[in-house]
Amino acid sequence: MTPDAIALLARADAAAQAARDYLQQARLAVLGAVSAEGKVETSLIEREQRSVHGFAWTATTVEALVQLAAWARRLAERDALGAGEALAVEIGFGEYLAQLLGGLPMSQNEFARPADMGASAAARTLAADPAVTGFLESGNTPAKRAALAQLLARGWQADESLGDETLDLIREQFRRFSEARVAPGAHAWHLADSLIPDEIVSEMADLGVFGVCIPTEYGGLGLGKLAMCVVSEELSRGWICAGSLGTRSEIAGELIGANGTPEQKARWLPAIAAGTVLPTAVFTEPDVGSDLASLKTRARRLDDGSWSVTGAKTWITHASRSDLMTLLARSNAETPGHGGLSLFLAAKSRGTAGDSFPDEGLTGSEILVLGYRGMKEYALGFDGFAVAADGLLGGAEGAGFRQLMKTFEGARIQTAARAVGVARKALDLALTYALERRQFAKPLIAFPRTSDKLALMAVETVIARELTYFAARTKDAGDRCDIEAGMAKLLAARVAWSNADAGVQIHGGNGYALEYEMSQILCDARILNIFEGAAEIQANVIGRGLLSRQS
Repeated sequence: MTPDAIALLARADAAAQAARDYLQQARLAVLGAVSAEGKVETSLIEREQRSVHGFAWTATTVEALVQLAAWARRLAERDALGAGEALAVEIGFGEYLAQLLGGLPMSQNEFARPADMGASAAARTLAADPAVTGFLESGNTPAKRAALAQLLARGWQADESLGDETLDLIREQFRRFSEARVAPGAHAWHLADSLIPDEIVSEMADLGVFGVCIPTEYGGLGLGKLAMCVVSEELSRGWICAGSLGTRSEIAGELIGANGTPEQKARWLPAIAAGTVLPTAVFTEPDVGSDLASLKTRARRLDDGSWSVTGAKTWITHASRSDLMTLLARSNAETPGHGGLSLFLAAKSRGTAGDSFPDEGLTGSEILVLGYRGMKEYALGFDGFAVAADGLLGGAEGAGFRQLMKTFEGARIQTAARAVGVARKALDLALTYALERRQFAKPLIAFPRTSDKLALMAVETVIARELTYFAARTKDAGDRCDIEAGMAKLLAARVAWSNADAGVQIHGGNGYALEYEMSQILCDARILNIFEGAAEIQANVIGRGLLSRQS
């Protein structure tokens, strides 16, 4: 390890610790505002939503810095901390520390500031820390952004090795597939508003996309969430819809693997892993959104033990071409809230071009959307739709909400990985355009505000990636990671949107033209802050979870 690397790591570790200390003081301040008689109260969480969500964003940013420093240390330990990686650390720490002190962007027009949490004094202490001061003054400087942009122009890419030969080979394999089979057709499929072609789905199945985390005894690859992240990231870099095909299999596979009866596992898991059964998640209802306790769709048990489902669902992704619905419905109308909900494995017929929903008791209408078109969204109507007697997940009535909550960790980590892939694609397109497009006898990258954008796009993509991998490693270790998964999705979705927006700006008018792929990336990136739990939901999960911890 070189002296320069040792010095950088020491400064990063010191600044990260100072940020952690600041976070602890912010937590105490917010905790005082949302507690009554020593207990965090839901009504106070809602009343103080701005400070709670600001605290969540603060915690996410601090953890992002911790993981950026950890990435740098892993690189340094194998002598792979090059000039570009060192610049990424300098710029990342300089920028994110400045945001902690000056205002964290929760959205385009909402900023979380120390005063919002009652943490102004703690922020002054943070700003006075020598390591923090050093990064604020010399981290994210114009000269360092320009230097990083020059490296990007010469083909530099941030080190992405995971220190695991199998995972690195998986990345290489899926990158080659994505570049050869997905990316070349993605924009045309987007413009035509068509489903990702069946032959691509079949090739993905042959590669094991749908069984990454399914145990080998059921025909899956038996790998962990970190492998799932790598696969999702590379596929989404080609097109978000390719990466998203695995999400439904991820949800269904985890639900069945963790909760299914032996018969349900034997029936469904091999077929999901092989891609012969494509699942879809059927949870959301009109006017309900994330408030699952208010679901109204009714599942009524018939005399023969089967179930009859009646109600309405909406924003159901890939519904027509699916063969299996993981369906959340109210099986006990007398039990209010979460307790009356059950999960069903509801088999359905795959739709055709002439009949999208051929089953009796099931209708659907497509919801036209800006992007994410290769999956298609639907509103579904159930009118006595039949679910077999063995369709109740795990044979456990009233357990649906608890079963579902456990899968959200994996689904949100996978969504964060998709966001990293989209962010990387936006950087790829913007960099290529900035190098090729000339104005005033210069390539666009020669102009400081263009190179600034590219440098920050590259740095934030690394940060989002490392935070996502951290959540995946936590999950793979068998630990609860609802907070870590929420942080990964929260930040990665913001970075994907920021990169896409910056990419359009670099393209200028051409970025707004449908013929340029950058316009598609903008449309695709926008959904990431909404589905699998909107940014506000993630902030609530993170904030409440951290405030409720006994520490």
